[in-house]
Amino acid sequence: MTVVFIHGVPETPAVWNPLRERIDRPTLALRLPGFGSPRPAGMVDKEAYAAWLADELRALGGPVDLVGHDWGAHLAMRVVSAYDVPVRSWVSDVAHGWHPDYQWHEAAVLFQQSPQGEELLASLRADSPDSPSFGDFLRPRGMSAELATEVDAVHDEVMSAAVLALYRSARPRLHADWGREFDGPAPAPGLVIVPTGDPMAQPALDHEVAARLGARTVELDGLTHYWMLQDPDRGAEVLEHFWAACEAG
Repeated sequence: MTVVFIHGVPETPAVWNPLRERIDRPTLALRLPGFGSPRPAGMVDKEAYAAWLADELRALGGPVDLVGHDWGAHLAMRVVSAYDVPVRSWVSDVAHGWHPDYQWHEAAVLFQQSPQGEELLASLRADSPDSPSFGDFLRPRGMSAELATEVDAVHDEVMSAAVLALYRSARPRLHADWGREFDGPAPAPGLVIVPTGDPMAQPALDHEVAARLGARTVELDGLTHYWMLQDPDRGAEVLEHFWAACEAG
């Protein structure tokens, strides 16, 4: 059984490297189009990204254990709920984003506005020691120095456009369309990871969404948005325990 990892925004597959090194199973970390790779012309919104992910999973030819982080988690939940794909289990760490009471964070609101979104991302691309980069912007949430350096190296106009496309297609919130359509037990076992140390964590909403979907929850006390980088041993233990339970039925 292959484990497929999907990164978030603004990241690369490297966010999963420390965790993958600790998992004794076949793994694959996909790269979202536009994040250090070309972005096809048709990749214009969140549904196009979900369809791309569904195609990637079908191409693997067998059931997978799907693990998503940040926007990768949103795409994983959409694929599980709306596409015919061979998924044995799924894991999300931002399920609160699907709650009807969820409000986008401040940066997302700016990304969703024009020209504010373009101006913010252009400032994060600026090659100046006096200008904060995307990596600098996310270090307080737990992004490692190594990943921040890689993100800044690939953050170009293509990546900025991909970020805007995703966030602008998710107005006013994910529950408005995707969430309304995923309002019952999930077709595959799920796990919602709740890193309570994330300054943007909303554990109560995470637990409510998980309960609605029939998914398990696990709180990672003291860890933030980048739990897989901060404590990969703990992250791997949580995932292995979940997959063992799935295998046991």
